[in-house]
Amino acid sequence: MAAINTEIMKVFGFWSSVLVLKMLAMVILTARHRFTKKIFANPDDTTFLKKAKVLYDDADIERVRRNHLNDLENVLPWFIITYIWLTTGPSIWLAGILIRTFVISRIIHTLVYAVFPQQPARFLSFFFGYCIMGYEAFTSLLYYL
Repeated sequence: MAAINTEIMKVFGFWSSVLVLKMLAMVILTARHRFTKKIFANPDDTTFLKKAKVLYDDADIERVRRNHLNDLENVLPWFIITYIWLTTGPSIWLAGILIRTFVISRIIHTLVYAVFPQQPARFLSFFFGYCIMGYEAFTSLLYYL
């Protein structure tokens, strides 16, 4: 196991923080939709707004919620596999490119999923991130065989 290069760790730390902030923004986006439409998931949340209701199938809220779930399904494994992959001693250049590309692809994915719905941009942004995780997982597996 190689020690993680300090420069790579700075890149990973910075871009990971950007990704966490993006995920936190998803909470605000969900809340914005819920308060604008006065639609909530729990009855107790409706007590402080007049005409608020409980509804589980609003298209806009569900779209943002699914996007947030997609982030949890992809970003959390990325944190783990990227950290493991960084212990294999990848080049600084490659690590920087893959880390930046993954984070930017997730930001684009959010924009074309929850804000400005558009295909095939959503698929492509998802696929770039998916391929990066696959590459990192496969090369880590080979390294640690």
